[in-house]
Amino acid sequence: MQRIVLAEDMHMIRVALAALLELEPDMEVVAQVASGSDVVPAVIRTEADTAVLDIDMPGMDGITAAGLLRDQVPGCRTLILTGVALPGQLWRALDAQVSGFLPKHASPDELVEGVRRVGAGRRVIDPELAMSAWEIGDNPLTRREVEVLGLVAAGAETGQIATATNLSVGTVRNYLTTIVNKLGARNRIDALRTAKENGWL
Repeated sequence: MQRIVLAEDMHMIRVALAALLELEPDMEVVAQVASGSDVVPAVIRTEADTAVLDIDMPGMDGITAAGLLRDQVPGCRTLILTGVALPGQLWRALDAQVSGFLPKHASPDELVEGVRRVGAGRRVIDPELAMSAWEIGDNPLTRREVEVLGLVAAGAETGQIATATNLSVGTVRNYLTTIVNKLGARNRIDALRTAKENGWL
C-alpha cells in the first residue's frame, strides 16, 4: 500500500485530490497539510513513502519542502504539482532531486499514474515542460545571485541587501550588474521580470 502525504494550501483542491487518490486500492492518503513547513513532520509522523506537493504554498514552497525531505527522510519520494509550469521551476525541482513534476491540468488518470510511478521509484516529468526546460536551459544565476535578486523582488534597496547578505554595498552593486548582464536585461527590474517568467526566482 502506497502511503501518501498530500500538501496543498487550497482546501477544495486538496480534498478533491485526496478523494481521487483514495479511490485507488493500492493508495492511502495518510495526511493532508496546507503548508510546506508541515510536510516533513507529517511524513515522519505517518511514515509515508510518497509526498505529493503543491509548488506554491505558504510558509515554504513545495520544492524547498522536497529538498528537506531528501535530506531528512530520504526514503520518501516526492511529486511536485504546479498550476503554472515554468521551465526554471523544473530545474529547481530536479536540483532538489524530486521524483516527479506534473502540471495540475494533467488528467486524473495521468495524476494517479504519476503518483503510482513515483511510488515505484520511477521518475515522472511532464514531456512538454521537459522540452521547454531543455530549450531554455538551466538557471544562469548562482545561488548568491538568486538570493540578491530575491531581495530586490522583496523591495529591498542596495544598502538593505548588503546588510541582509553581509556584503558590502559595492559588492551588491557588482552582483546586480552581473545579474543584469547574464540575463541580457536592460536593468534590474527587467532582470527580475526575466527571472520570474522563467521560474528561476
